[in-house]
Amino acid sequence: MSREEILKKVNEVFHDVFDDDSIVVVEETTANDVEDWDSLMHITLISEIETAFGFRFQMKDITGMKNVGEMLDIIEANI
Repeated sequence: MSREEILKKVNEVFHDVFDDDSIVVVEETTANDVEDWDSLMHITLISEIETAFGFRFQMKDITGMKNVGEMLDIIEANI
């Protein structure tokens, strides 16, 4: 799966989790860029990403992510 395909799938998960099809995430997107992306929504988002890609994040990865690009790096390394 290419990075572009991963990003497309991540965008779909964001649409579902935040119930907002207008959200467009790019590699530089952070929690501050998405309305309602708080710590509770972060847990839901991580869970849905894990389900969508069929792997589990490590706790160090979850706490260390600074933007969507870093999330994509971790997804790429695990699929």
